[in-house]
Amino acid sequence: MDRNQHTLTKTYRFEGKGLHTGTYSHMTVSPAHAGHGIKFRRTDLPGGPVVEALAENVTNTARSTTISCGGAEAVTIEHIMSALSGLGVDNALIELDNREVPILDGSAGPYVKAFLADGLVDQGEPRVYVDIPQTLEIRDGKTGSWIRIEPADAPSADITVDFGSRILGVQSAHWDETVDYAHEIGVCRTFCFFHEIEYLFKNNLIKGGDVDNAIVIVEHPVSAEQLSSIATLLNMPDLTVTDQGYLNNLQLHFPDECGRHKLLDLLGDFRLAGGRLNARITAFKPGHYLNTQAAKALRAILK
Repeated sequence: MDRNQHTLTKTYRFEGKGLHTGTYSHMTVSPAHAGHGIKFRRTDLPGGPVVEALAENVTNTARSTTISCGGAEAVTIEHIMSALSGLGVDNALIELDNREVPILDGSAGPYVKAFLADGLVDQGEPRVYVDIPQTLEIRDGKTGSWIRIEPADAPSADITVDFGSRILGVQSAHWDETVDYAHEIGVCRTFCFFHEIEYLFKNNLIKGGDVDNAIVIVEHPVSAEQLSSIATLLNMPDLTVTDQGYLNNLQLHFPDECGRHKLLDLLGDFRLAGGRLNARITAFKPGHYLNTQAAKALRAILK
């Protein structure tokens, strides 16, 4: 991969509902000067406050990553962050006219497709690589999840996910700078389990979720009454369950699409460390909380 900083060729526009808030937003992603990094601007708030995409600004990790600063927040930033990181975009300004980034199809695919169509601009300045002085390991004693970050000459990430699911099984995924992020990782969609939907709704999450922006896994047999109840909740009257255990005849992009999506999330969250890591990341059952805690720990060590 090119060792210079890159930005976008032009401004791109996206719009749609947010996965968790259900609110509709318009978003632009624009080129930015070398050294700018990735920043979010809330155009709907007085003065257009800016939030830097850095780990110390993370304020919520309930099923997505939220950054906040000075009363402004940007919700569910991980997919656009992953797309920029996976394609090698160092500098960009993201403007939002509401709280949450549009979920689109639940992946980073729409961003990747738009950005790749025009290519990137080489800015002629050396890329910012984050070198870590020592191995760092973050663990969650409650879930058994862990992330290990080791010094390396180039970035890479290996993850394993295990939800104890008969449908998903144990899935692993890998990324390094030789992997085709756009086609191997960027197109992989977010997911949830059918039995979680009611709980998530009651906890003020996935208000914008549906089978067009998420893979829904049906782990246990469901009755017609249960299916009808969830269909009403989602305002989708024609829900069905496939023999493979997914809602509505879903066609997976890969057998391990859910595992690859967790890698997509991890790459987006780790960009909050402030640049591209010269590190080998190994993760078991990672999630937004652990990802961002690791990024915060890295920032603290580097300071």
